[in-house]
Amino acid sequence: MLTKQEAADAVRQAKVKTGVTWAQLAEAVGKPLAWTTAALLGQHPMGKDEAATAAALLELGDDAALAFQLQPTRGALDAAVPVDPTIYRLYEVVQVYGPTIKELIHEQCGDGIMSAINFRLDVRRVPDPAGDRVVITLDGKYLPYQW
Repeated sequence: MLTKQEAADAVRQAKVKTGVTWAQLAEAVGKPLAWTTAALLGQHPMGKDEAATAAALLELGDDAALAFQLQPTRGALDAAVPVDPTIYRLYEVVQVYGPTIKELIHEQCGDGIMSAINFRLDVRRVPDPAGDRVVITLDGKYLPYQW
């Protein structure tokens, strides 16, 4: 049986082999793009049908489908953990969704990064009947790697 990390590595390889995009995977499993990407990168457990659909589309076997269903150990970064609760939550976001953001930037823009210098940040409180929300917008210029 594959671990979630081994399955995530297999997904990345299969995407190259098959040409399947994250958006196609999300549409096939019927889940949002970021969630699907994070799940296939090992950050969320998938349901049995979702896992089987993704494995079939990526031409991966039953071992990968089983690994997609495992409860993950979330977090993908190996660094000191911040102790301030607000900063920790942002750290948690980067741990869970950082690999997803990276994959989506590369898929949608190419080999490059989002600038933190030519960059805009917006933080807003938005009223919501279920409890007010915090909306954080990170808006950075795309910078392609130049070799």
